[in-house]
Amino acid sequence: MSYAVKEMFLTLQGEGVNAGARAVFVRFTGCNLWSGREADRATAVCRFCDTDFVGTDGIGGGRFADAGALVAAAVEHWGEGVERRFAVLTGGEPMLQVDGALVAALHAAGFRVAIETNGTLRAHPDLDWVCVSPKAGSIVVQRTGDELKLVWPQSGIDPAALETWAFTHHLVQPLDDPAAPGQAAALALAMERPRWRLSLQTHKLLGLR
Repeated sequence: MSYAVKEMFLTLQGEGVNAGARAVFVRFTGCNLWSGREADRATAVCRFCDTDFVGTDGIGGGRFADAGALVAAAVEHWGEGVERRFAVLTGGEPMLQVDGALVAALHAAGFRVAIETNGTLRAHPDLDWVCVSPKAGSIVVQRTGDELKLVWPQSGIDPAALETWAFTHHLVQPLDDPAAPGQAAALALAMERPRWRLSLQTHKLLGLR
């Protein structure tokens, strides 16, 4: 199987429980909640996406012929040493492409493998870390994992209902939209419902990718 990747780069994880960890980000092309075309934004389930996941023209992006080729590129981005190798598979929606061959090849190269997904597709069972960020209007089938990241506020999502899902960590992240009171709403939710912890996009604050 070949893989279409928008971009691949070495950075520090900017948000969530793993914030601050050195990681190779692999951003896959495509999403099942939005085509990526501006003309379709008004009818998309996720209207606040802040990510370009169209095409393969980003830094480190391209079409990789097989899992071995993609992992070789990830190793090159990581550089010397295998200690604490960490790969974050994101998108778009990575589970449109992530399969057993890729997860196995990353593990063989010494990577701990995390995924950031909208949860509308089942996450591969061999992943080491599953982060689900639900979007209002979508049907989430992946209701177990390590980290549930709620971008807030979102009309049509009930945080109390999400608390029944089997995640180790429940995080609330302010909606990055000048027209929405994201920071105040996220702070209020974390104060009102102690299950939730505030998560900030520190990579944006620090100017990281």
